[in-house]
Amino acid sequence: MSAATSLAPTGTDPRAPRVPRALTVSAWAVPVMVLGQFALLAAVPVAIALVTALARVRDRAVRGAAALVAAAFAIPLVVWLVRPDGAQSLSKDIHPGFVALLVGASSALIFTVHRASARIRRAQER
Repeated sequence: MSAATSLAPTGTDPRAPRVPRALTVSAWAVPVMVLGQFALLAAVPVAIALVTALARVRDRAVRGAAALVAAAFAIPLVVWLVRPDGAQSLSKDIHPGFVALLVGASSALIFTVHRASARIRRAQER
């Protein structure tokens, strides 16, 4: 075993900066839940993604994408709550355009999280 291989970084340093796993899982869970007709329950991963991005991620693009997902979710939720003649569930009441907007915003969040994670890995390799 040479000295160069024994000094190589393993990537398991718990103090190393990284994108939180909760953010990545939440970013994927939002479109799955909305498309799977569990739109009201998607509030949980939306909230987790927003709080995690704002509290633990320094990348501005990730923060902005998380805020976009939260706004895209909040609009149909408020409309559903305020309307007196709304459907029994948010999934039945949400307009397909908002579903597309929410899936697109979640895709942007997934992309920015992946990009931020790759940037952190590249910085750690240097």
